[in-house]
Amino acid sequence: MIEWLLLPIDPSRLHEVGFNVAWHGRLMVLAWAFLLPLGVIIARFFKIMPRQDWPREVDNLAWWRSHLYLQISGGVVVLVALVVILTNPGRVFHLHLHAVLGWTVVVFCLFQFIAGIYRGSKGGPTEMAADGSMHGDHYDMTTRRRVFEYFHKTVGYAAILLAAVTIFTGLWDSNAPRWMWVGIALWWCVLAVVFIRLQTKGRTVDTYQAIWGPDPVHPGNHMKPIGPGIRRLNEEADE
Repeated sequence: MIEWLLLPIDPSRLHEVGFNVAWHGRLMVLAWAFLLPLGVIIARFFKIMPRQDWPREVDNLAWWRSHLYLQISGGVVVLVALVVILTNPGRVFHLHLHAVLGWTVVVFCLFQFIAGIYRGSKGGPTEMAADGSMHGDHYDMTTRRRVFEYFHKTVGYAAILLAAVTIFTGLWDSNAPRWMWVGIALWWCVLAVVFIRLQTKGRTVDTYQAIWGPDPVHPGNHMKPIGPGIRRLNEEADE
């Protein structure tokens, strides 16, 4: 079994990659299979923590900080991986499937960071405007904020799914040993099971309610939640 796992996926080809290619692959797997997906899972399912006394305790920033740190870390790792592969000695540029998919997910990643910078102000009781009002793009759910949320969620999930395909095309191009295929495939299965499990348990709470609670006095509670499977809670809900 061990000998079989150590063999390249295509026995007719050699598995010979240089330092730059090897580390490019390792870093991209770290970013797109671990850091970034974990950040997505935390943002989707842990806006209200399991032991949080919601709605008496709102705006728990643990999920936000975790999501932010993981996504920034993932972005930095992606940047380093790009530098590593672009400085590969003797590199010949040509558009094959892995390159096309890889550049696409990198562009998606860049779009996410740009969108995050221009997502608008927060507002609400904990971050009042200069005039003393609670107005803010997020609190008022302005057009700017709604566009950001639709874009951020759509592009984010598309990038993760496309990255999974990109990783496996990279494994094929490098004729990676079978243990890499098995290990990465099993990890993606674990992520899928965790995602489905948390989704079926109703952990996808609307961001707006997680931050400000369910009181109808908050303007965003009169709008439809953004994103598939996102649910609203009421004051009697017990997470």
